[in-house]
Amino acid sequence: MSRRTPRLFAAALAVGALLLGGCAEKTSNDTPAAGGSSAAAAFPVTVGKLTLEKRPEKIVSLSPSATEMLFAVGAGKQVTAVDDQSNYPPEAPKSDLSGYQPNAEAIVGRSPDLVVLANDTNKIVDQLTALKIPVLLTPAATTLDDTYQQITDLGKLTGHPAEADAVTKKMKDDVAAITKDLPQRAKKLTYYHELGPELYSATSKTFIGSIYALAGLQNIADPADADGKNGGYPQLSQEVIVKANPDFVFLADTKCCKQTAETVKARSGWAGVTAVKNNQIVALDDDIASRWGPRVVDLLKVIVDATAKVPA
Repeated sequence: MSRRTPRLFAAALAVGALLLGGCAEKTSNDTPAAGGSSAAAAFPVTVGKLTLEKRPEKIVSLSPSATEMLFAVGAGKQVTAVDDQSNYPPEAPKSDLSGYQPNAEAIVGRSPDLVVLANDTNKIVDQLTALKIPVLLTPAATTLDDTYQQITDLGKLTGHPAEADAVTKKMKDDVAAITKDLPQRAKKLTYYHELGPELYSATSKTFIGSIYALAGLQNIADPADADGKNGGYPQLSQEVIVKANPDFVFLADTKCCKQTAETVKARSGWAGVTAVKNNQIVALDDDIASRWGPRVVDLLKVIVDATAKVPA
């Protein structure tokens, strides 16, 4: 993946989260075609205000999360181009298109019959709509239900409703299985989730925060954005983190910024932090930790497995 500064990364996450309320497409669940075969999925199909008369065969995805969802529901062969951050699955047709600064001319050059976006930067939705190009906006999720809805919507629009239903069912089953035997603790374990060495974090009101909540953890970043003015992504200070003394440190900056347990232990003043003393610094996959697609289940499992090692 191309290198992004923690500040830009956190800002992009915050923008996506703030866009969610006004832009998410909602739709009721339709019954899959007889026999559950997506090959028989009927068109036209409508999701929110978007109606497709026929199955799209030249999809452009400018959202890494949406890209993962499209391939998960079986629409991968219909995807002809993805943005420069969409690096999973490996076979995704990565291009130089940008999801952060989408360019209408560059997108049109791909002759898409469906464009999937995570944000409306530069009013790209209006630009593409004016050119008669169908657009689905899939903003940053704030809950797992948002993720399930986006997978369902993409399944319907691409002619794979049954596969989408199967993906969401498996995710729900996996989440239930991972969390069903959480230890009963008199006091919740606390954590600090690091977006970058500049100490940007995410509160419980964000999507990533909701995943930690499923694992029964308490977020030390919440007081830093109690009024929500930072969109759920405050920048903490060394002093605040050390004083909060988290039981765990989760690093979502291992790829972008080369942070490791060793670099954290070397930070001035951190030696007395419980997470450091007890070797409870967990390296995450940056990509999985920043997306709201099907692999969020993998993230939840890493968190639960790590914290389960602490006696109740």
